[in-house]
Amino acid sequence: MNRLAVIDLGTNTFNLLVVDYEGCQHKEVYATKVGVGLGLGGINENRIAPEAQQRGLDTLTNYVQKCDELSVKQIVAFGTSAIRNATNSEQFIQKVKAQLNLDIEVVSGQREAELIYQGVTLGLDVQEPFIIMDIGGGSTEFILGDKHRLKETASFEIGAARIYQSRNFQDPYSQEDINFIEDYLNAGVGHFFDGVSVEQLIGASGSFETFFEILNDQPYPAHQYVQLNKEELMKVLDRIIHSTLSQREADTRIIPIRKKMAPIAAIKIRWIIRKLNIQKIMISPYSLKEGVISETIGINKNDNAK
Repeated sequence: MNRLAVIDLGTNTFNLLVVDYEGCQHKEVYATKVGVGLGLGGINENRIAPEAQQRGLDTLTNYVQKCDELSVKQIVAFGTSAIRNATNSEQFIQKVKAQLNLDIEVVSGQREAELIYQGVTLGLDVQEPFIIMDIGGGSTEFILGDKHRLKETASFEIGAARIYQSRNFQDPYSQEDINFIEDYLNAGVGHFFDGVSVEQLIGASGSFETFFEILNDQPYPAHQYVQLNKEELMKVLDRIIHSTLSQREADTRIIPIRKKMAPIAAIKIRWIIRKLNIQKIMISPYSLKEGVISETIGINKNDNAK
Protein backbone atom coordinates (compact mmCIF):
# COMPACT_ATOMS: atom_id res chain seq x y z
CA MET A 1 0.00 0.00 0.00
CA ASN A 2 1.33 3.44 -1.01
CA ARG A 3 0.39 6.78 0.56
CA LEU A 4 0.15 9.89 -1.61
CA ALA A 5 -0.67 13.51 -0.74
CA VAL A 6 -1.89 16.14 -3.19
CA ILE A 7 -1.79 19.83 -2.33
CA ASP A 8 -3.78 22.19 -4.54
CA LEU A 9 -2.50 25.74 -4.02
CA GLY A 10 -5.50 27.71 -5.22
CA THR A 11 -5.85 31.47 -5.32
CA ASN A 12 -8.32 31.46 -2.44
CA THR A 13 -7.99 28.02 -0.85
CA PHE A 14 -5.22 25.50 -0.28
CA ASN A 15 -6.53 21.91 -0.35
CA LEU A 16 -4.80 18.84 1.05
CA LEU A 17 -5.88 15.31 0.14
CA VAL A 18 -4.11 12.15 1.35
CA VAL A 19 -4.93 8.76 -0.13
CA ASP A 20 -3.72 5.18 0.11
CA TYR A 21 -3.47 3.36 -3.20
CA GLU A 22 -2.56 0.00 -4.59
CA GLY A 23 -2.66 -0.53 -8.31
CA CYS A 24 -5.52 1.64 -9.58
CA GLN A 25 -7.55 1.46 -6.37
CA HIS A 26 -7.39 4.25 -3.80
CA LYS A 27 -8.98 5.24 -0.52
CA GLU A 28 -9.10 8.66 1.14
CA VAL A 29 -7.14 8.89 4.37
CA TYR A 30 -7.36 12.59 5.19
CA ALA A 31 -8.66 15.80 3.61
CA THR A 32 -8.73 19.43 4.68
CA LYS A 33 -8.74 22.94 3.22
CA VAL A 34 -7.68 26.37 4.44
CA GLY A 35 -8.82 29.73 3.09
CA VAL A 36 -5.35 31.20 2.54
CA GLY A 37 -6.33 34.07 0.28
CA LEU A 38 -3.09 33.91 -1.70
CA GLY A 39 -4.50 36.33 -4.25
CA LEU A 40 -5.65 38.96 -1.77
CA GLY A 41 -3.78 42.22 -1.87
CA GLY A 42 -2.03 41.76 -5.19
CA ILE A 43 -3.63 39.46 -7.75
CA ASN A 44 -4.67 42.24 -10.13
CA GLU A 45 -1.09 43.56 -10.03
CA ASN A 46 0.21 40.05 -10.80
CA ARG A 47 2.02 39.68 -7.50
CA ILE A 48 1.67 37.71 -4.29
CA ALA A 49 1.57 40.14 -1.37
CA PRO A 50 4.04 39.51 1.50
CA GLU A 51 1.21 38.81 3.95
CA ALA A 52 -0.34 36.32 1.52
CA GLN A 53 3.02 34.59 1.04
CA GLN A 54 3.32 34.17 4.81
CA ARG A 55 -0.23 32.77 5.10
CA GLY A 56 0.59 30.33 2.33
CA LEU A 57 3.86 29.30 3.91
CA ASP A 58 2.23 28.81 7.32
CA THR A 59 -0.49 26.62 5.81
CA LEU A 60 1.99 24.55 3.82
CA THR A 61 4.10 24.08 6.95
CA ASN A 62 1.07 22.62 8.72
CA TYR A 63 0.27 20.45 5.71
CA VAL A 64 3.79 19.03 5.52
CA GLN A 65 3.74 18.34 9.26
CA LYS A 66 0.43 16.51 8.85
CA CYS A 67 1.87 14.47 6.00
CA ASP A 68 4.82 13.54 8.21
CA GLU A 69 2.41 12.43 10.95
CA LEU A 70 0.57 10.28 8.41
CA SER A 71 3.80 8.81 7.01
CA VAL A 72 3.08 10.08 3.51
CA LYS A 73 5.65 8.79 1.05
CA GLN A 74 5.01 11.24 -1.80
CA ILE A 75 3.66 14.80 -1.88
CA VAL A 76 2.72 16.52 -5.14
CA ALA A 77 1.86 20.22 -5.02
CA PHE A 78 0.24 22.23 -7.80
CA GLY A 79 0.06 26.01 -8.11
CA THR A 80 -2.70 27.59 -10.18
CA SER A 81 -3.75 31.09 -11.27
CA ALA A 82 -2.31 33.34 -8.55
CA ILE A 83 1.06 31.60 -8.68
CA ARG A 84 1.34 31.15 -12.44
CA ASN A 85 0.59 34.84 -13.13
CA ALA A 86 2.58 36.47 -10.31
CA THR A 87 5.83 38.16 -11.27
CA ASN A 88 7.23 37.22 -7.85
CA SER A 89 5.96 33.63 -7.80
CA GLU A 90 9.50 32.23 -8.01
CA GLN A 91 10.31 33.98 -4.73
CA PHE A 92 7.42 32.19 -3.03
CA ILE A 93 8.26 28.85 -4.65
CA GLN A 94 11.88 29.11 -3.52
CA LYS A 95 10.82 29.98 0.04
CA VAL A 96 8.66 26.86 0.12
CA LYS A 97 11.49 24.74 -1.27
CA ALA A 98 14.06 26.14 1.16
CA GLN A 99 11.93 25.83 4.28
CA LEU A 100 9.88 22.72 3.56
CA ASN A 101 11.76 20.91 0.78
CA LEU A 102 8.49 20.90 -1.14
CA ASP A 103 8.41 21.35 -4.91
CA ILE A 104 5.50 23.24 -6.44
CA GLU A 105 4.54 22.50 -10.04
CA VAL A 106 2.96 25.56 -11.62
CA VAL A 107 0.30 24.40 -14.06
CA SER A 108 -1.00 26.23 -17.12
CA GLY A 109 -4.68 27.03 -17.41
CA GLN A 110 -5.00 24.34 -20.07
CA ARG A 111 -3.44 21.67 -17.86
CA GLU A 112 -5.54 22.82 -14.91
CA ALA A 113 -8.70 22.34 -16.98
CA GLU A 114 -7.57 18.88 -18.11
CA LEU A 115 -6.89 17.80 -14.52
CA ILE A 116 -10.29 19.14 -13.45
CA TYR A 117 -11.92 17.03 -16.19
CA GLN A 118 -10.09 13.93 -14.98
CA GLY A 119 -11.21 14.59 -11.43
CA VAL A 120 -14.83 15.44 -12.20
CA THR A 121 -15.32 12.36 -14.40
CA LEU A 122 -13.71 10.01 -11.89
CA GLY A 123 -17.04 8.52 -10.81
CA LEU A 124 -19.44 10.37 -13.07
CA ASP A 125 -22.46 8.60 -14.58
CA VAL A 126 -23.95 11.13 -17.00
CA GLN A 127 -24.75 10.11 -20.56
CA GLU A 128 -25.44 13.45 -22.26
CA PRO A 129 -22.81 16.09 -23.13
CA PHE A 130 -22.03 18.59 -20.39
CA ILE A 131 -20.04 21.65 -19.49
CA ILE A 132 -17.93 21.65 -16.32
CA MET A 133 -17.44 24.91 -14.45
CA ASP A 134 -14.73 25.29 -11.82
CA ILE A 135 -14.89 28.63 -10.01
CA GLY A 136 -11.51 29.63 -8.67
CA GLY A 137 -10.21 32.76 -7.04
CA GLY A 138 -7.91 33.64 -9.92
CA SER A 139 -9.33 31.77 -12.88
CA THR A 140 -12.46 29.92 -13.92
CA GLU A 141 -12.27 26.82 -16.07
CA PHE A 142 -14.90 25.62 -18.54
CA ILE A 143 -14.66 22.12 -19.98
CA LEU A 144 -16.92 20.79 -22.72
CA GLY A 145 -17.23 17.04 -23.12
CA ASP A 146 -18.94 13.88 -22.02
CA LYS A 147 -17.95 11.05 -19.67
CA HIS A 148 -15.82 9.45 -22.38
CA ARG A 149 -14.12 12.38 -24.06
CA LEU A 150 -12.88 15.86 -23.33
CA LYS A 151 -13.85 18.03 -26.29
CA GLU A 152 -12.72 21.57 -25.49
CA THR A 153 -11.26 23.42 -22.52
CA ALA A 154 -10.72 27.04 -21.59
CA SER A 155 -9.28 28.79 -18.57
CA PHE A 156 -10.17 32.45 -18.14
CA GLU A 157 -8.69 34.91 -15.65
CA ILE A 158 -12.12 35.82 -14.29
CA GLY A 159 -11.78 34.38 -10.80
CA ALA A 160 -13.72 35.65 -7.82
CA ALA A 161 -10.70 37.23 -6.11
CA ARG A 162 -9.80 39.15 -9.28
CA ILE A 163 -13.32 40.50 -9.61
CA TYR A 164 -13.61 41.26 -5.88
CA GLN A 165 -10.47 43.42 -5.97
CA SER A 166 -11.37 45.24 -9.17
CA ARG A 167 -14.09 47.47 -7.70
CA ASN A 168 -15.45 48.85 -4.44
CA PHE A 169 -18.71 46.91 -4.21
CA GLN A 170 -21.76 48.11 -2.32
CA ASP A 171 -23.22 46.13 0.60
CA PRO A 172 -25.44 44.54 -0.52
CA TYR A 173 -24.32 44.50 -4.16
CA SER A 174 -26.12 47.11 -6.25
CA GLN A 175 -27.56 46.47 -9.69
CA GLU A 176 -24.63 48.45 -11.07
CA ASP A 177 -22.26 46.05 -9.29
CA ILE A 178 -24.09 43.06 -10.75
CA ASN A 179 -23.99 44.58 -14.24
CA PHE A 180 -20.27 45.26 -13.81
CA ILE A 181 -19.58 41.61 -12.93
CA GLU A 182 -21.64 40.26 -15.83
CA ASP A 183 -19.89 42.64 -18.24
CA TYR A 184 -16.54 41.52 -16.78
CA LEU A 185 -17.47 37.87 -17.41
CA ASN A 186 -18.70 38.49 -20.95
CA ALA A 187 -15.53 40.39 -21.83
CA GLY A 188 -13.37 37.73 -20.18
CA VAL A 189 -14.75 34.74 -22.10
CA GLY A 190 -14.97 36.49 -25.45
CA HIS A 191 -16.51 34.26 -28.11
CA PHE A 192 -15.83 30.93 -26.40
CA PHE A 193 -19.53 30.14 -25.96
CA ASP A 194 -20.57 31.09 -29.48
CA GLY A 195 -22.36 28.09 -30.93
CA VAL A 196 -22.17 26.07 -27.71
CA SER A 197 -25.35 24.09 -27.07
CA VAL A 198 -25.45 22.01 -23.90
CA GLU A 199 -28.12 21.48 -21.26
CA GLN A 200 -26.08 19.92 -18.41
CA LEU A 201 -23.85 22.00 -16.12
CA ILE A 202 -21.52 20.22 -13.71
CA GLY A 203 -20.14 22.38 -10.95
CA ALA A 204 -16.77 21.30 -9.58
CA SER A 205 -17.00 21.25 -5.77
CA GLY A 206 -16.02 24.56 -4.10
CA SER A 207 -18.74 27.22 -4.19
CA PHE A 208 -21.23 24.77 -5.66
CA GLU A 209 -21.00 22.65 -2.50
CA THR A 210 -21.51 25.79 -0.40
CA PHE A 211 -24.70 26.64 -2.27
CA PHE A 212 -25.92 23.05 -1.87
CA GLU A 213 -25.46 23.38 1.90
CA ILE A 214 -27.36 26.66 1.97
CA LEU A 215 -30.14 25.19 -0.15
CA ASN A 216 -30.49 21.98 1.88
CA ASP A 217 -29.27 23.16 5.30
CA GLN A 218 -27.02 20.14 5.64
CA PRO A 219 -23.39 19.24 4.92
CA TYR A 220 -22.51 18.22 1.40
CA PRO A 221 -22.50 14.39 1.21
CA ALA A 222 -18.91 13.21 0.84
CA HIS A 223 -17.90 11.63 -2.49
CA GLN A 224 -21.40 11.96 -3.98
CA TYR A 225 -22.57 13.56 -7.21
CA VAL A 226 -25.73 15.55 -6.53
CA GLN A 227 -28.35 16.79 -8.99
CA LEU A 228 -29.86 20.15 -8.06
CA ASN A 229 -33.31 21.53 -8.75
CA LYS A 230 -32.72 24.47 -11.08
CA GLU A 231 -35.54 26.67 -9.77
CA GLU A 232 -34.54 26.14 -6.15
CA LEU A 233 -30.89 26.83 -6.90
CA MET A 234 -31.75 30.06 -8.72
CA LYS A 235 -33.63 31.26 -5.64
CA VAL A 236 -30.62 30.56 -3.44
CA LEU A 237 -28.30 32.33 -5.88
CA ASP A 238 -30.55 35.40 -5.92
CA ARG A 239 -30.68 35.38 -2.12
CA ILE A 240 -26.88 35.28 -1.86
CA ILE A 241 -26.44 37.94 -4.54
CA HIS A 242 -28.64 40.35 -2.60
CA SER A 243 -27.45 39.40 0.88
CA THR A 244 -25.45 41.69 3.15
CA LEU A 245 -21.97 40.86 4.39
CA SER A 246 -23.28 40.67 7.96
CA GLN A 247 -25.84 38.06 6.86
CA ARG A 248 -23.11 35.99 5.20
CA GLU A 249 -20.80 36.41 8.19
CA ALA A 250 -23.51 34.88 10.37
CA ASP A 251 -23.96 31.90 8.03
CA THR A 252 -21.74 29.07 9.30
CA ARG A 253 -22.25 27.13 6.07
CA ILE A 254 -20.08 29.63 4.17
CA ILE A 255 -16.37 29.21 4.86
CA PRO A 256 -14.61 32.48 5.87
CA ILE A 257 -12.72 33.05 2.62
CA ARG A 258 -16.00 32.84 0.65
CA LYS A 259 -18.10 35.15 2.82
CA LYS A 260 -17.01 38.31 1.00
CA MET A 261 -16.94 36.74 -2.47
CA ALA A 262 -20.03 34.51 -2.36
CA PRO A 263 -22.20 36.98 -4.32
CA ILE A 264 -19.63 36.98 -7.13
CA ALA A 265 -19.69 33.18 -7.34
CA ALA A 266 -23.50 33.25 -7.29
CA ILE A 267 -23.61 35.82 -10.09
CA LYS A 268 -21.21 33.70 -12.15
CA ILE A 269 -23.32 30.57 -11.80
CA ARG A 270 -26.54 32.42 -12.59
CA TRP A 271 -24.82 34.06 -15.57
CA ILE A 272 -23.72 30.76 -17.14
CA ILE A 273 -27.12 29.14 -16.52
CA ARG A 274 -28.83 31.99 -18.35
CA LYS A 275 -26.17 32.30 -21.06
CA LEU A 276 -26.42 28.64 -22.11
CA ASN A 277 -30.04 28.08 -21.07
CA ILE A 278 -28.87 25.27 -18.77
CA GLN A 279 -31.64 22.88 -17.75
CA LYS A 280 -29.79 20.38 -15.51
CA ILE A 281 -27.26 21.15 -12.78
CA MET A 282 -25.09 18.61 -11.02
CA ILE A 283 -22.33 19.02 -8.45
CA SER A 284 -19.20 16.93 -8.61
CA PRO A 285 -17.42 16.31 -5.28
CA TYR A 286 -14.16 16.00 -7.21
CA SER A 287 -11.97 18.50 -9.02
CA LEU A 288 -8.30 19.20 -9.66
CA LYS A 289 -6.72 17.31 -6.75
CA GLU A 290 -8.66 14.14 -7.61
CA GLY A 291 -7.58 14.61 -11.21
CA VAL A 292 -3.98 14.66 -10.04
CA ILE A 293 -4.55 11.41 -8.14
CA SER A 294 -6.22 9.86 -11.19
CA GLU A 295 -3.27 10.81 -13.37
CA THR A 296 -0.58 9.89 -10.83
CA ILE A 297 -1.78 6.39 -10.04
CA GLY A 298 -3.36 5.61 -13.40
CA ILE A 299 -7.03 5.34 -12.44
CA ASN A 300 -9.38 4.64 -15.31
CA LYS A 301 -11.75 7.62 -15.29
CA ASN A 302 -14.77 5.33 -15.15
CA ASP A 303 -13.59 3.68 -11.92
CA ASN A 304 -15.25 5.07 -8.82
CA ALA A 305 -13.17 6.27 -5.91
CA LYS A 306 -13.55 4.04 -2.91
